[in-house]
Amino acid sequence: MRDGDAENTAGAVSLRQRACRIRRHALRMGEVQGQGYIAQALGFADVLAVCYFHALIYRADDPEWEGRDRLYLSMGHYALALYAAMIEAGILPEDELETYGGDHSRLPMSGMAAYTPGMEITGGSLGHGLGIAVGAALGLKRKNSANFIYNLLSDGELGEGSTWEAVMSAAHHRLDNLIAVVDFNNQQADGPSQETLCAEPLEDKWQAFGWHVQRVDGNHIDALTTAFDAARRHRRRQPRVIICNTRLAAGVPFLEARERNHFLRVEPHEWAQAIAVLDRANAR
Repeated sequence: MRDGDAENTAGAVSLRQRACRIRRHALRMGEVQGQGYIAQALGFADVLAVCYFHALIYRADDPEWEGRDRLYLSMGHYALALYAAMIEAGILPEDELETYGGDHSRLPMSGMAAYTPGMEITGGSLGHGLGIAVGAALGLKRKNSANFIYNLLSDGELGEGSTWEAVMSAAHHRLDNLIAVVDFNNQQADGPSQETLCAEPLEDKWQAFGWHVQRVDGNHIDALTTAFDAARRHRRRQPRVIICNTRLAAGVPFLEARERNHFLRVEPHEWAQAIAVLDRANAR
């Protein structure tokens, strides 16, 4: 939702097209390196489309505008996904995607706030983002700001003690301007998240800590828009979390089918195949 933009009223079909384009940008950047966290970018694209074209208040030409909502990327290795969304939103120029991961690029492989316009925090050390978001939400409260902090975090971060300290702190301070968005794709570098360290029952745990909880299909645009709207409108003075069940590499079936796709190595000829799949989907 760009400030003053007619696209504030974009419908579900438009959001699906935005998600397709975000996936396409991510694939084009991934092709520069020949590998990367492509599956996360594809799987999280629907969430990012809803963030940038339905939920967030921001100005594409002024990423530091004081009246913006803040979106914090806790899992820095998802930077590819966020760059793709910011390119689609007009915050970053599309021609810059060719520099991804290169020397002196503003698009390093792990997100760094000092390098990239629109990147609010430096992520990467998992479990830190939500704590930063809690501090920022407290700061906005003291400034009497009506804006929201959105914190994107991975299911792997739910195994970090610092995450749960931040969960408890947010509830204690009744941070109703904080919305956590969990990408639950059940995959980590060491294998399935729930085999590495089981976090279930997730809804019960967040609720027990005092949060308003929703769990949705993170690859279903309509479910996501409903959940984001409900999170913003929720009346009780408590933080909100949206747990998004996503499929790694969603939108490109032959990549979805890979047995281990936490970090994808894609053959040179497969990039064009994947982009062709998205182009056909976007044309419908």
